[in-house]
Amino acid sequence: MKVLIIEDNRDIAANIADYLEPRGFVLDFAQDGESGLRLASNEQFDAIVLDLMLPKMDGISVCDRLRSHAHVSTPVIMLTARDQLDDKLEGFSVGADDYLVKPFSVKELEARLIALAKRSQAIGHGDKLEVADLLYDLNTKVVSRAGAVIELNPILRKLLKLLMLNSHRVVTRAELEDEIWGDSPPDKDILRTHIYNLRTAIDKPFSEKLIHTIHGEGYRLTQQVDLL
Repeated sequence: MKVLIIEDNRDIAANIADYLEPRGFVLDFAQDGESGLRLASNEQFDAIVLDLMLPKMDGISVCDRLRSHAHVSTPVIMLTARDQLDDKLEGFSVGADDYLVKPFSVKELEARLIALAKRSQAIGHGDKLEVADLLYDLNTKVVSRAGAVIELNPILRKLLKLLMLNSHRVVTRAELEDEIWGDSPPDKDILRTHIYNLRTAIDKPFSEKLIHTIHGEGYRLTQQVDLL
């Protein structure tokens, strides 16, 4: 399992390395937010351990940039010395998957890393994305659910790809609009129409709905919505 550790405390980073590396983990390290963001955006990892308080760029900003700009769906565990509900909610709101408060047990960190890797809902198989029984082959552009091929136009495929890559979190309307239209989004009703059409194709023929509206925030494609 390849893990990126973004932590500026050398003692904590060394403690993690001393425990995880003998157990077969392959670790890479960054000591500030900017270098951590660069590594996480350009290399493949199975999970990221991200400290909240970092030089150059804090952990909240790093996680937000990873999810909203780099579209990186790698599971993220946030580390912090603060045990406040608002900090946790802020971390989850930008796409963090789990949370550990310092001081923490490296044995617990190992267990959480393994669990996150196993339950990641958007599983990439080479050039394929999979959430529940929904499959999108990025090479052939074929979308199917429960074995049935679903015909989508290019705009709907772009929306679907962004939602599937980020099934662990809510994707905002602004992100979806930026993915399709860049800096010149059309009237807001146009996106609503495209989402309706995507829902009709992806969800209407099936009993379990995958596309959920999170009111006031955006949309999430997942088997279930975890409300914070």
